[in-house]
Amino acid sequence: MKIRANNIDIEVEDSGPGTPGPARPVVLLIMGLGMQLVAWPPQLVQALVDAGYRVIRHDNRDIGLSQHFDALGKPNILLAVLKQKLGFTPRAPYTLSDMAADSLGVLDALGIDKAHVVGVSMGGMIAQRVALAAPKRILSLTSVMSTSGARDLPKASPHVMRAMLRRPVNNSPQAVVDHYVKLFKVIGSPAFPVPEPEVRERILVGIKRSFHPVGTLRQMLAIASDISRAAQLTRLSLPTLVLHGKADPLVPYACGEDTARRIPGAKLVGIEGMGHDLPPGVVERLLEPLIPHLKAA
Repeated sequence: MKIRANNIDIEVEDSGPGTPGPARPVVLLIMGLGMQLVAWPPQLVQALVDAGYRVIRHDNRDIGLSQHFDALGKPNILLAVLKQKLGFTPRAPYTLSDMAADSLGVLDALGIDKAHVVGVSMGGMIAQRVALAAPKRILSLTSVMSTSGARDLPKASPHVMRAMLRRPVNNSPQAVVDHYVKLFKVIGSPAFPVPEPEVRERILVGIKRSFHPVGTLRQMLAIASDISRAAQLTRLSLPTLVLHGKADPLVPYACGEDTARRIPGAKLVGIEGMGHDLPPGVVERLLEPLIPHLKAA
């Protein structure tokens, strides 16, 4: 369903509110760079609903069925990467704080006062920004395969970054699917491989729903320009769980360690063999600490 949040149109999926009994506590799921709400594994969403939660997912701005920002132009990512390497902060058409305000706007539009917030990758960065902006509205924070954004943290290898920055040869469904299959082979979980036909089917579902790569570029600039978050995380005082793959080639495990170290009282759970994706085997291992964390909070 489409709602108006933070003065823009946001596509939202609401799972579990109509079940009988008392009102359920809310879990807000925030997806990562260029990914739509349909990228959340159904297994994870259903497990949370079965555990007694109302699960809210949304397409971040500029992606999926939420409002696009094409009037802001197409960023020059290579120039932005060069500026970042030289120690300069790239200018972004919008910020992660703007995207956090979108997430809070979703809660406002649905009449939700407080929620558990779970974010993956860029979504983890947005979740951190949500917690910083409105800590009294956050029941708990879970940051998955994400980072504080501190400049001195290890980065992905050049091989991984080339795979991230590479574009499909054209915008045909076949070319786009081929491109993302290659990308997920580079960043995926080595201990939890997914058969290629399943990967292709999942990618095809997403691009049939929406394919908006220029929005991903603007989101990348929002990430690159968010340089103050790391220092601010020490202000947080709320139940926090940091989940990170020990085999993550895109956001190295040290980034998860750093995030947990900066947030007072945060618990870090490292997952052997997990890369930068959410295959079924990884989802099972994420749920083991996640549901007790939510219930304790």
